[in-house]
Amino acid sequence: MRIGELAHRTAVSERSLRYYEQQGLLVSERTPGGHREFHERAVDRVILLQQLFAAGLHSKKIAALLPCMRDADGGPNELATQQLLDDLRSERRRIDRTIRDLRTSRAVLDDVIATAEHELPPAGAAAS
Repeated sequence: MRIGELAHRTAVSERSLRYYEQQGLLVSERTPGGHREFHERAVDRVILLQQLFAAGLHSKKIAALLPCMRDADGGPNELATQQLLDDLRSERRRIDRTIRDLRTSRAVLDDVIATAEHELPPAGAAAS
């Protein structure tokens, strides 16, 4: 499939797809006319990349991680290193802290909203 179709199917910009390719995160072949052609598996790869970026991993970390993930047939891939595992555990702890902080922020907002709702006059009531 061409880059436009991949962008459409994954809701990821063509610019981002080119970046992924430049970083070695995504592979395409070139047609005789120079157009990128992506394999059907690229859809799943792009979705995975989006999830990893959303988790806060940067492209270098993702590039190191990808070869360690399950292969296309679902079998284990044995390229993981102890350093990579340590780095990934560190990233997971960072994500856990972020989740904890977001829950705290949400609780504060819930309290403010509840207080404001309690003190506001009922909807439709004229202000004095």
